[in-house]
Amino acid sequence: MRDGWLSSLDAERPVLIAGPTASGKSALALEVVSRHGGVIVNADALQVFANWRVLTARPGPDEESVAPHLLYGHVAGDAEYSVGHWLRDLQPILNGDARPVIVGGTGLYFTALTSGLASIPPTPPEIRDRATSILRDEGLPALLADLDEASAARIDTRNPMRVQRAWEVLTTTGRGIAAWQDDTPPPLLPLANAQPVLLDADRDWLGERIDRRFDAMIADGALDEARANLDAGFRLTWPSAKAIGAPELIGYLKGDRCLKAAVADGKIATRQFAKRQRTWFRSKMSQWTTVVLP
Repeated sequence: MRDGWLSSLDAERPVLIAGPTASGKSALALEVVSRHGGVIVNADALQVFANWRVLTARPGPDEESVAPHLLYGHVAGDAEYSVGHWLRDLQPILNGDARPVIVGGTGLYFTALTSGLASIPPTPPEIRDRATSILRDEGLPALLADLDEASAARIDTRNPMRVQRAWEVLTTTGRGIAAWQDDTPPPLLPLANAQPVLLDADRDWLGERIDRRFDAMIADGALDEARANLDAGFRLTWPSAKAIGAPELIGYLKGDRCLKAAVADGKIATRQFAKRQRTWFRSKMSQWTTVVLP
């Protein structure tokens, strides 16, 4: 089915490639561009950060020499970067001459692109700090208890990032995130105007790939990357600290755990992340063409 999808592509319309971490999205994007031309554009909320390349599996120099890659590593590690920032950065690329092949694992980016994004005011730093403190000290139920019913019913209540975001919106604006979403403007790229594919995979097959890739990251210098972050003043409160495996490797370097435990915990965190991604895809992206791997 993968080869059939590739051969059926229109060389003019934008291509969207989504899937869980370690499923081979970047390799597929390179194959699309090699066959049909275009420019590869990042749709991964962690690969935007400059301070994590190895740990977020950003395309390396070899891949970048094959095709142009945009919106990778262009944001400082301590800078806020939201889906709204990404859409603003993406708009001129959509209006450019090269056909974009947009690839990543952040479902929210794709749904905002193809369904629209509510114009929610930014969260003040003091409210974000409050939310972070509540989550750390009291746990997820404390944030959930404050949410309005409509928002709680709409978001993934097992995802701390989504719950915290909903809490911050309600606290900042006095209006639930569901109400803001209901007033969403038209999308930049309606799904009907693109060629979307969603990679799906057997859980065990994907889990083995995740484990092998994490080991490869360690071999390729993820620890050196983490050490460089620490030397540069890295804090776990930075937006880029959400990089999967970052807290575990930083913890090892600080002496909080042994390397074997850090690697094992990093693999577990990556598998849990992949599970959340697949839940989002099943819920929000049922209209996409699905290619089952391997």
